[in-house]
Amino acid sequence: MLPTERFIAFIQQNKLFDPSDKILVGVSGGKDSVLLAHLFHEAGFNFGIAHCNFSLRDKESDEDEVFTKDLATKLNIPFYTIKFQTTAYAQQHHISIEMAARDLRYAWFENIRKANDYQYLAVAQHKSDATETVLLNLVRGTGISGLHGILPKRNRILRPLLFLHSEEISSIIAAQSIQYREDASNASVKYKRNKIRLDVIPQLKLLNKDLDNTFQENSKRFADLETFLHLQIQKLRSSLFKQISFDTIEIQIADLKPLIPQDFLLYELFKPYHFNETSLRDLTNVWDSQSGKTFESSSHTLLLDRSLLILKQKSKILQTEVIITPDMTSFSWMGQEFSISHVDFLSFPYKGNNKIAYLDAELLHFPLKLRLWNIGDYFIPLGMKGKKKISDYFTNQKLNRFEKQETGILQNGNGDIIWVAGYRSDDRYKVTIQTQDIFIIEILNK
Repeated sequence: MLPTERFIAFIQQNKLFDPSDKILVGVSGGKDSVLLAHLFHEAGFNFGIAHCNFSLRDKESDEDEVFTKDLATKLNIPFYTIKFQTTAYAQQHHISIEMAARDLRYAWFENIRKANDYQYLAVAQHKSDATETVLLNLVRGTGISGLHGILPKRNRILRPLLFLHSEEISSIIAAQSIQYREDASNASVKYKRNKIRLDVIPQLKLLNKDLDNTFQENSKRFADLETFLHLQIQKLRSSLFKQISFDTIEIQIADLKPLIPQDFLLYELFKPYHFNETSLRDLTNVWDSQSGKTFESSSHTLLLDRSLLILKQKSKILQTEVIITPDMTSFSWMGQEFSISHVDFLSFPYKGNNKIAYLDAELLHFPLKLRLWNIGDYFIPLGMKGKKKISDYFTNQKLNRFEKQETGILQNGNGDIIWVAGYRSDDRYKVTIQTQDIFIIEILNK
């Protein structure tokens, strides 16, 4: 008799899915996944079978596919299959066969799930697999998330067999005379997981016969600890990280220094921004001495700016310049919105605001260009007589690296710099009593 009641009870206790949900079940043809398919069928759930042929065992891999297809036909359920060149993929991406198979499998499962309106993917990992995963994580090096091992539910992936260990599954399969495919590679210790299963766990079970249940109980504690820690880190991050724009966050260094344990908390705080421990350790070594230094992750740049850390999301597309023609009334640049207008001198609506440039239209040579700052750029700041390098002006204004990178330089058609956008216009193009037509350009959202 199949343990269908225990199966349903485990699903309900862990709130894996609703009875009305469609579930895609990954089936390799081995005893674990075959039992999972039979349990789904016996419980009356709406499901389909997905099988990956990894082309790792020549004829045997093809026979696994045929067997799994026959199982789906016998159970009268939808069947999906694909054939991968796993070895070639592993070589191309410089990863192990195990990792290659995992990447290929889960990416394809997700595509099938979405394309066919399945709510979840169910895989046949059990208690013994969970024990192996924790041990494997410990060997590789792990944090708290690796210690909780395999969870019954994570995002769209379900593991409804975690109420059984491998010996129970073998007994059920034998008692019910359920056919399955034996993968000879499971007996090979060339794979790390197999070595743990075949060599390490038997030794540990000499010390604790109930090893799988012990690991499952420990995993539950670690999962609860991870949840608690995640909530506390979120609270701490919200109190320390100040969002100043859609892509920029400021953090006071003085608020980070008292954190204990510092390395651990910094890593957790910056984890969503993909900074590794080495970069954060380098940061703490120089945050008192190297203002202006930057640290990079795959998605963000972290700038050390005096007493501040400025965290900025990297731009996917950097708009380096905009060409401005006489007929334009507005445009966008670097996430900023600009408006353009013309008035005569008698209607001059002067406002003392650096976000607005008032220019003598007769002196302009179109097209104008709004661009990034270049080394060697100079202008004559409004109210001054002599030239000033833009770089020196930025320094006087105490602009940080990000602000320099995002400040627009308005260039006349003759090459003159006529406005450092948001800061100061050029004295040569100011409005005077001889001005008849005034060209007004304004930053709307800085």
